[in-house]
Amino acid sequence: MEGIAVAGTLLVDKINEISSYPASGELTQIKSVRMATGGLVPNVSIDLRIMDNSLPVKAVGKLGSDGEGAFIQSILEKYGVDTKGITYASTGTSFTDVMSVTGGQRTFFTYAGANAGFGVADVDFTLLNVKILHLGYFLLLDKMDSGEGVALLKQAKEKGIETSIDLVSENSNRYSMVLPCLPYTDYLIINEVEAGGLTGIESTESNLKKIAETLFSFGVKKRVVIHTPSVGVCLSENGFFAVPSYDLPKGYIKGTTGAGDAFCAGMLLGIYRGWDETECLSFAAGAAAVSLCEADANSGMRSEKGIKEFCKNLNRRKLCL
Repeated sequence: MEGIAVAGTLLVDKINEISSYPASGELTQIKSVRMATGGLVPNVSIDLRIMDNSLPVKAVGKLGSDGEGAFIQSILEKYGVDTKGITYASTGTSFTDVMSVTGGQRTFFTYAGANAGFGVADVDFTLLNVKILHLGYFLLLDKMDSGEGVALLKQAKEKGIETSIDLVSENSNRYSMVLPCLPYTDYLIINEVEAGGLTGIESTESNLKKIAETLFSFGVKKRVVIHTPSVGVCLSENGFFAVPSYDLPKGYIKGTTGAGDAFCAGMLLGIYRGWDETECLSFAAGAAAVSLCEADANSGMRSEKGIKEFCKNLNRRKLCL
């Protein structure tokens, strides 16, 4: 088996630039409109293909039979992502309307659409002769969150596929729904907010080792990976490892959209290649760093060689664990 399957959320971001946000009952003009792919599947799978265009990457998820769905599929295929694992719903493709005030804040209106119906029945394992299945975002997939995620991960494990998951960050008590998935998860790759939500432990840097140990005790099989803006940590049977993020030049960061997914993609590539924990964390930090130079999720990504070259002359932040 070879390659990585990326399963879960697919959506379109419809970005509307406005001069100001109107009060109730008022009107404001939209100055420009553009569409971009979003969600775990496009963000991670496209990053993986840019890092290594020889790596087989398969997209698994659900779209609507509409223009937005066709747009997402065309972008995935442009980068060489295998889309045969995508199914289609009678509901529309999931989307987020972004109201972006020029030079200011953004407001988001999201439609669950086809993602809400994505479940075990949509996954054809005859198409997934892969080494790793990465599934997310939990807390945005209604069927997976309600128990089908456990069933899917269990099936993958039974077929000899390594499993990996991640979540979205939210201020809620819903994280407990994800806990039954952990015994069927080889690699848990999440940020500090999600890690704190899963464990109930305050997500400070000084608590990261304790949080990782707690998550490992919940049943994760091989590696617990937690990334923050300043450090990435990994706990495995080989021990606890921490690698600081890079200290980037002033003015370099254009946006943080997709940085967590870039870290995740870098980690997945390292795991797929059989790298050790420190090498995986270092490369994942580099992948996140290059992604920050553009406002969208994928435009800043570089090849594996390009990421390593970019990071050669950068210093790392001070480790404060």
